Amino acid sequence: MAADFVHLHLHTHYSLLDGACTAGGLLEMAKLYDMPAVAMTDHGFMGGALDMYKTFKDSGIKPIIGCEAYVAPGSRLDKTQNHPDYSGSHLVLLAQDITGYHSLCKLLSEAHLTGFYYKPRIDKELLRQHHAGLIGLSACIGGQISKSILNGSMKEAEKHIGEYCEIFGKENFYLELMDHGMDEERKANRCLIELSKKFNLPLVATNDVHYLKKDHAKAHEIMLCIETQQKLDDPKHFRFSAPEYYFKSPDEMKELFKEIPEAVTNTVAVAERCNIQFNLKANHYPVYKITDSDLPEKEYLRQICLKNVNRCYEFDPVAPNLTPQQQAVMDRMDFEL
Repeated sequence: MAADFVHLHLHTHYSLLDGACTAGGLLEMAKLYDMPAVAMTDHGFMGGALDMYKTFKDSGIKPIIGCEAYVAPGSRLDKTQNHPDYSGSHLVLLAQDITGYHSLCKLLSEAHLTGFYYKPRIDKELLRQHHAGLIGLSACIGGQISKSILNGSMKEAEKHIGEYCEIFGKENFYLELMDHGMDEERKANRCLIELSKKFNLPLVATNDVHYLKKDHAKAHEIMLCIETQQKLDDPKHFRFSAPEYYFKSPDEMKELFKEIPEAVTNTVAVAERCNIQFNLKANHYPVYKITDSDLPEKEYLRQICLKNVNRCYEFDPVAPNLTPQQQAVMDRMDFEL
């Protein structure tokens, strides 16, 4: 009998120097607990999507492709530190189907190209444009709704809920409960449960999974020291609040949230709605049609590169008498082309 809990908030090793879960390790844990599905929600990035999909494809356990996005406090184009959340608040996005995957691709591309400020950020304007096929979860205490609760502003929390419901549709937005032993989480949870009743929104229980087993916590702490360039013997080094950020069993999650059991079983309902299928045999390269030049494709691309050499390396690529270092850049460019 399949388990009645699925992990929907999980960071693989593609959340560089933050998550430590491999796709193969996740598959082993999911089989151990008879879980019907597992989600990957790396920070602002989907580099592990194909690895996850291929690893799980023929296992009978469903891979759920998603990410934990960073949402700018206002416009993603505003790149100042005028707001305390300038680097963005968290929001979990899960693809229901290939349309949702394409929505995630568009969101994350824009996050890196136009919204990057410390983190690759999206904003609600972008979400309104590219939300088709997505399910949203309110994320951890780093999400906008929980942040507002902890700042004592229920009015602001309700405003964010209203905006996300309008963007995703009420049937596609869930309030997320977490409990890693932190007082802030429990305070947020109490309010989230009340808000779920007020807005008639479903709850999901998640664990912020960063490593596979509880006894991996110390190794993960060392990894965080590498990320932050700190030492273990520094009493102020960055670490997680407790060794609770592991791939918990369904029984552990049911015990944690025994007062609100539907939040646990709702995870399976979400998983059942996510059924992404990749066509791995098709040619997915885009066809680029040149409309402003009669040059052959290869020469057209080379001219684009030449125009950008000065921007990137600060020298004129067609000037005579290039220095050896400049000539090396040109040789490398031609080699890559």
